[in-house]
Formats: sequence, C-alpha cells, structure tokens
Amino acid sequence: MQELIGKGYADFWKCTKRYRVCKGSRGSKKSKTTAINLIYRIVRYPLSNALCVRRYGNTLRDSMFSDLKWAAHKLQLDGWWEFSVSPMQAVYKPTGQKILFRGLDDGMKITSISVDHGVLNFVWIEEAYEIGNEDDFNKLDMSIRGELPEGYFKQITLTFNPWSENSWLKARFFDKPSDNVFTQTTTWQCNEWLGEDDRRIFLEMKEKNPRRYRIEGDGEWGISEGLIYENVEIVEFDVDKLRKSGIKAAYGVDFGFTDPNAFVAMMIDTEKKLLYIFDEYYSVGITNQQLAGEIKKMGYGSEQIVCDCAEPKSIAELRDEGIRAVASRKGRDSVNHGIQLIQNYKIIVHPKCVNVEKEIKNYCWEKDRDGKLTGKPDHEFSHSMDAMRYGFTRAVMPDTFSFE
Repeated sequence: MQELIGKGYADFWKCTKRYRVCKGSRGSKKSKTTAINLIYRIVRYPLSNALCVRRYGNTLRDSMFSDLKWAAHKLQLDGWWEFSVSPMQAVYKPTGQKILFRGLDDGMKITSISVDHGVLNFVWIEEAYEIGNEDDFNKLDMSIRGELPEGYFKQITLTFNPWSENSWLKARFFDKPSDNVFTQTTTWQCNEWLGEDDRRIFLEMKEKNPRRYRIEGDGEWGISEGLIYENVEIVEFDVDKLRKSGIKAAYGVDFGFTDPNAFVAMMIDTEKKLLYIFDEYYSVGITNQQLAGEIKKMGYGSEQIVCDCAEPKSIAELRDEGIRAVASRKGRDSVNHGIQLIQNYKIIVHPKCVNVEKEIKNYCWEKDRDGKLTGKPDHEFSHSMDAMRYGFTRAVMPDTFSFE
C-alpha cells in the first residue's frame, strides 16, 4: 500500500479517532490519500458506508467524486465499483456498500441520510474551510450516530487549506484539541509524485510571494495581522430580496492572466452602510474573450462592468465582445481612498464566493523591511479585492469626482 501512496501519512492512515483533521499545502496529496483510504476502508469493513461532503453540492463531481474514481483505478478495483452521477454515488458491487455525496447546501438531505446495508460510519469533508459556520458542522456530526458492529468505528475526516487563523477549525481542532481528535499538517515536500516543474512553482512562490507560500507551501494558517477589512461576515442571504429592496448593484473586474482574472458582483446599501458580495468568477490563464463569455454565461452580460483603468486594451476587448465595460476611477490616491470608503461599510460575503472569502481574510497592508505596516496594500490576495473596489467606488461616488 505504501508503494501506491508514498510516505508521510502513516499515522493519518491508521487513525481511528472520531475526528481526523488534515490541513496542508497544495500538492500535499492529502485529498488523493484520503480517497485511496476511503476506498480501502469500504473493502476492509464490509458493513461500512461513507458520506462525502462539500459546502456546495455542485462542486462534488469535479473533486471528491473524481478523486474516488481515480483511487479505485489506482487500487486496480475499477471492475468492483460502479460510479453513477444520478444519483451521485459509488457502489461496491460485491456487497452493495455505498459512498454517498452531498452538499451542505441541501441541509435536509444531510441530516436525514441513511443506508440500506450496514452502517454509515465514515464521513469525508473536503475543503472544510469553506464551511464558515461551526453549527453546520455540528448538525452533520450529530447525524452520524448509532451502534456499530464489533471492530468498527465512526470517523469524520476533514481536509483543507488553512486560509485564515480566524477559522473555527483552528480553535476547535488545533488550539485545544480533545482526546478524540487527530491533527496533521502536510506539505508538498511529502509528495514524491510531483514533477520538477511542480517543485519549481513552490520554490518560486517561497521567494516571491512568502505570504501565499505560508499557506499554499507550508500548510500554515494565514495570518491576519494588518488586515485591511475587519468588519466582514460570511453568511447566506437572498439576492432577489435585496434586488426588490431597491439597493444598487455593481460589478467589477480585475484583469489578469498569470495572475487571476477576478469578477465580483455586489449590492450596495448606502443608507445602512452594507456591502453584499453575491457572486464571483476567478480564473487563471484565460483571455478577455473567454472572460466576456463567462460573464455572459453568469447572466451579467447586459450590466455595466467597471474594470481596471490601467488596462484600456482589455477594456476595449471586452466591449468588442458586447460587454458594457467602463474604466475605474483614476488617480494616485484612488486605491487608498477606495479602501477607506469600503471600510465604512460592513461587508457581507455569500459563502459561495469562496475566492472573495479567501482574499478578504488575507488582504493586508504591506510591511517594510523592518516588519512595520505601510499604507500600501500587499499585492497578494488583492485580485477580487481590486475588482470589488472598482465596482464599489464608481457606484457610490458622483461621476464628476476625480482623484487627481
């Protein structure tokens, strides 16, 4: 088995505690190892069944479902398993045991889940950081109950990248863990299967983007010292109700290619000083034509989109594709002035906007050589933050305003 999965996860593999929690860097093979382990356990325990969970059900197919198909193939068990999409499940054909897939956005189906053969005793939560509310986890935790056959155990496995030290995951499982908790931090350096080009990416990140490397390279918690936006809440809300209330909508784009293209959709309540982030698009390596297509696909093709004024060519290309693209406010003080305006608002982020959440919890003031905070925002984690600022400032300030 070790020849198949490599080293670094022996204690993780053998653990039988109620909670098995693994935070790690990108490329640390935590998801692949968990997938192989789950396939192995279903075979090893013929009365066991499993549940795979993510915050949103529409993200399951391209992550956990795909990883488990890969794991069955890796173990040369393809013919023993049947994977189906409707309903989404994996069935171990010799016994009828199942691996089920659910999103936490369908709460009723999570809490009432049951199996028709054996017991449901294994749960895997991927990208657990996306679960912003500990109560949602507690409801799931309480639904895994009942007596087990001799020699069996219940276990909830959580895997994630540790984007913010303010996460409930840190307080609950890492700061003061109970006896029934196993924790582990893994990095890309325990992954023997990475190519040299993959390793170079991490080494370059360590040199050029140390703050991002801390999370994505070393698997350590994101540090919120010098955080720019502190009045932030991650909570679900009804966008249609907001639209009916008459508050204004705004949309912003920050261009990129090697850096991410970031599109942010927001609603602004200027009277109550509330800024709602309700949709996003975030992708690396796409053209402006492709970006325009994605914006149209999301249903915002007829909206005014405020874009970085330093990219007139990109703005023109979006216009050529039928997007109502306009330039953001100009001026040397526009960045800090825009930030100060937004700081007067409470920012409410819908949980589906996972990239906005990651960035806003890590968007900090840059430090100088002496480690002192400057008045300039750090470039890291700034892409959706810039898009938010472009859309916001143009919406709340009069057209005659200039930063010059």
